[in-house]
Amino acid sequence: MKLIPSFATLAIALSSTPFIHADEMDRLTKITFSGPVEVPGKILPAGKYVFKLLDDPAERNVVQIYNEDQNELEVQFLAISDRKMHLSGKTVIQFAERPAGHPEAIKAWFYPGDQDGLAFVYPHDRAVQIAKESGEPVYSTHSDYSGYSKKHLKSGDADSTSMKHSDITTVQPDGSETGSQTTGRH
Repeated sequence: MKLIPSFATLAIALSSTPFIHADEMDRLTKITFSGPVEVPGKILPAGKYVFKLLDDPAERNVVQIYNEDQNELEVQFLAISDRKMHLSGKTVIQFAERPAGHPEAIKAWFYPGDQDGLAFVYPHDRAVQIAKESGEPVYSTHSDYSGYSKKHLKSGDADSTSMKHSDITTVQPDGSETGSQTTGRH
């Protein structure tokens, strides 16, 4: 099993991404992926996407991903505050290491100039698998509100208020869970 280091994947993804744009208020960020990537609830094929926070000041830990034209919501999911050691003037996306042939799983997203970013919270079963494959801890929730695709969003099943009150744990590579917290305002 061959793993690609996280930092190498990040460098590849962002260096091949000529279109990165960010907006301060909702953290709107345009990103181009040269290959498929996994986010909670969905595998995004290669292409251009818009990441942003839910437009509700009380719900700052719900990430929404739109298509390039922002006319179709692809998925929305929970995230929790994350911190990195060094500031960067560019968007930073952190990936979990994955076996060759698997889509890279995004662990966290940092807005340009911010030391505080958002760690993505995966549905429990996916978090267990990603943690085992990557050898790294992954945030998880047993809630049904951890990652919603277009089907759920259109049916009204994805209630952002319910998402905000989901319990979050950290799944370790051996499958054990540590800690329990609820999402907080970002």
